[in-house]
Amino acid sequence: MYPMVYLDYAATAPILPEVLEKMHHAENTFFANASALHTPGHLALNEIENTRTLLAELINADPSEIIFTSGASESNNTVIRTFEGHEIETSPLEHHSIIESAKIYRGKKLPKLYSYMLANNEIGEILDLSKIAKKAHREGAFIHSDLTQVLGKLPIDVKKLDLDYATFSAHKIGGPIGVGALYVKKDAPFKPLIIGGNQENKRRGSTYNTVGIIGFGEALKYIKKHQTWKKYDQDVRKLRDELANRILKEIKGSSLNTDIKPGKSLPNILNVSFEAAEGESIELYLDAEGIIVSTGSACASGDIRPSHVIMAKTNDAEVAHSSIRFSFSLDTTKQDIDKVMEVLPGIIDRLQKISTIKMRSK
Repeated sequence: MYPMVYLDYAATAPILPEVLEKMHHAENTFFANASALHTPGHLALNEIENTRTLLAELINADPSEIIFTSGASESNNTVIRTFEGHEIETSPLEHHSIIESAKIYRGKKLPKLYSYMLANNEIGEILDLSKIAKKAHREGAFIHSDLTQVLGKLPIDVKKLDLDYATFSAHKIGGPIGVGALYVKKDAPFKPLIIGGNQENKRRGSTYNTVGIIGFGEALKYIKKHQTWKKYDQDVRKLRDELANRILKEIKGSSLNTDIKPGKSLPNILNVSFEAAEGESIELYLDAEGIIVSTGSACASGDIRPSHVIMAKTNDAEVAHSSIRFSFSLDTTKQDIDKVMEVLPGIIDRLQKISTIKMRSK
């Protein structure tokens, strides 16, 4: 792979070396079907339960409240389908797996489900989720939150947040793609999305992805050992803010879609718009320079419509079409920021000069 500055961690993070090593070991050691009664099956199941316990400890839940899935989209769809035919309230800032499934399954019968991200995946905005949870429970409704982007970046306590459901994904934290989890509070309504097996106490059929779940567990160990949320707040936030301030200072027609004031957004996400410069063109020019960013959610790749998140915040298609998301990790360096600012001003200037859109700012 050519030398690159990778700033698309919100889409997916490279697998941590210790995760890769653990998974390679697991492929040869814990290969048996974890549902089997024989000893190799029990050994595989023990590893799965270790990961379940790790996640439960990190989010202050009981291990019995954790269900393993193929990822956040499946977890989200499972919760939404559980309330098929009932009222479902979501934010226009939600992930497509929430918005699109809610369109299919929502009805007019009570009880209502509220589904709100704690932190948005495109702009990093943090919501007052406890306030929404209180409102939901006061109405006799239930509350779900997609915490995919939050795990490892902020401390999580599902009890303090007063959540009934929460969604997680391994590949955002240096684990493998294709593994996720769903927190379901005891006695909360639940309807399996995948049926036809006794796995997960009949809550999610299909043969266990043992190696993937073990990899998820190793990534969770990394989070716990290093208390990564502290490092994100102390170190990554400084780099994010430095890039934001340099862009505003050095690039004409730039504006932030991420509120970088303390407590307003995740420390690792920066969404910026550039007047008279199209987002996909910026992304491709940066890619040619070895700088990897995105125009928004990776799950919406190929959709020519402007970001639904930026549209919901600004109601301005031009701003939405000109947005770029930079997302950072603990591996991001000052040199990465310097590299971006070596080439980004020239790219934006070039695109603005050939654009048919007039600059709004002078």
